[in-house]
Amino acid sequence: MLRSLHMKLVMIMILLILSLMMVVGAFLINSVTAFYLEDFYSQMADVFGDPLLLHDLRTPSEEEEDGAAQLSLVLDAYAGELGVDNRNRKLYILDGSGLCRESPGGETAQLEYTENLTFALTTGLETGETGDKSNLALDYMDVAIPIHRGEEDYVIYILDNKSTSNDLTDQMLVLIIEALIFGLVISILLSFLLSKTLVTPIQSLTEGAMRVAERDFSKKIKVPSQDEIGVLTDTFNDMAGQLQDTLRQVENERNKLDTLFLHMTDGVVAFSRAGLVIHSNPAANRMLRRAIRPETTYEELFGGVASLEQVLDAPDHLEGELQVRDSFLQLLMAPFDRGRAGGGALAVLHDVTEQRKNEEMRREFVANVSHELRTPLTNIRSYAETLIDNAGEMPPNMEKKFLGVILNESDRMTHIVQDLLTLSRFDSERDELKLSRFPFGEAVRDIYNAVYMDAQKHNHTLTLDLEPDIPEILADRERVLQVIMNIVSNSIKYTPDGGHIDIYAGCKRDRVWMIVDDDGIGIPEEDRPRIFERFYRVDKARSRQSGGTGLGLSIAKEIVERHRGRITLLDKKGPGLAIRLDLNIEGPGDGK
Repeated sequence: MLRSLHMKLVMIMILLILSLMMVVGAFLINSVTAFYLEDFYSQMADVFGDPLLLHDLRTPSEEEEDGAAQLSLVLDAYAGELGVDNRNRKLYILDGSGLCRESPGGETAQLEYTENLTFALTTGLETGETGDKSNLALDYMDVAIPIHRGEEDYVIYILDNKSTSNDLTDQMLVLIIEALIFGLVISILLSFLLSKTLVTPIQSLTEGAMRVAERDFSKKIKVPSQDEIGVLTDTFNDMAGQLQDTLRQVENERNKLDTLFLHMTDGVVAFSRAGLVIHSNPAANRMLRRAIRPETTYEELFGGVASLEQVLDAPDHLEGELQVRDSFLQLLMAPFDRGRAGGGALAVLHDVTEQRKNEEMRREFVANVSHELRTPLTNIRSYAETLIDNAGEMPPNMEKKFLGVILNESDRMTHIVQDLLTLSRFDSERDELKLSRFPFGEAVRDIYNAVYMDAQKHNHTLTLDLEPDIPEILADRERVLQVIMNIVSNSIKYTPDGGHIDIYAGCKRDRVWMIVDDDGIGIPEEDRPRIFERFYRVDKARSRQSGGTGLGLSIAKEIVERHRGRITLLDKKGPGLAIRLDLNIEGPGDGK
């Protein structure tokens, strides 16, 4: 019977009322006691804090014979404020030796030397401190005030037996017990009514759940009310009606999953515990470059990476790699439905060919950096050692030549480091563009004027053709000048002496453009896709001889792309090379 929900609710209500009344009763009783205790000491502090009273207590009258009696007379005037009634609250006056000099009705025999009184007689007479420690657990309240009256020491002691607070506490306890009994009766009646209201619809829900368990969805449960139980009943009816739809949705989800596998970019192959293919998607067929059929086995596909037993026994998953012709595939193999008869292994294939190419490019980049830095360092060391070994013996012109080589190699290393730092800032997005408006045509003309003398040294024919009214652009002027200078300087470096270099610039719709066309050595067709890679040079020996680092075009491409522009190689007839630069008039915000 006690296991039923009905009786559990009744017991919970009874225990709740009992606990509540006990907590409230204890709180009230404790609060009343604490109130009386606090009020007693607050009352004493207020009275004895009166300067006038303290003056009367401490100042003896002329020809005073009995100071204790005089103190009693003074305190009689304050008996009402002190609450002294000589029944529950009594007043005692003791001299410095602890002898009671004044007491109500001469009750000195009943005077107990409490902690506060002892403190006042010992420490208080020396320090002037009042013995006023309070304790709720004691059956009395007391305070002892040390008084220095002339040359005599006295202690005023007030003792309250708490009879008033105890009487009130007893009355409250009786009231609480009566309320507790009344509350228990009411709670029992209400709990029976409440439990019946709650249990009846729950029983109906239980019967309905049993019917659903038997796959009987035909009968709905009546909704008894609009409360939470009513909402639960209505929800249960909806659940029973949707359960059949859910079974159909499961089939639909299975079809969706098959569609997902069908269109995944990663390959997926599932194997039974026997090692036969139970599912594969087209991406797996494409990556493995073969048709995967039901009779295909695990060993045929991935046996060289890990055995099927290893995959099935793996605590989590296994990783591996497979090369199919020129492609690299990353494998993730894991068991599914471990321990079940229908379990097996799942293999997921991810094409990492592009990543490998990028890794190879990074390795090549590091190797190039090492080589480019090591070469000038080797030259510097060799020439420096020669100068040291032949100090004072070498002709001055030879020393000057050697020092010139060291200086040139140092400058070359400085250029390499500066270019690397520039690329690093671009890669880390720490190099922000300083956008401003400036005339693009004037910028091209400034570069033309800057390199004109260098072109004359090589007997180059350098021409400039600017369209009229080229507008101002929003860009980082210093970076744009760096790009233009790099393109034009490369043309001068790699064009044989006596060659032609033509610079064109203009505007088309929302872009400005510049073309640098030369009849130099050009770039072979097979090298064009890599011309903007870092440290990539067509003729490394010639590039190194001319002072190039192989980073100029890479930096130029990074700057242009930061501006959302384009830098491209143009197809041209005959020898030489043509490079085109396009920039947005309204800056990077306009997009590519």
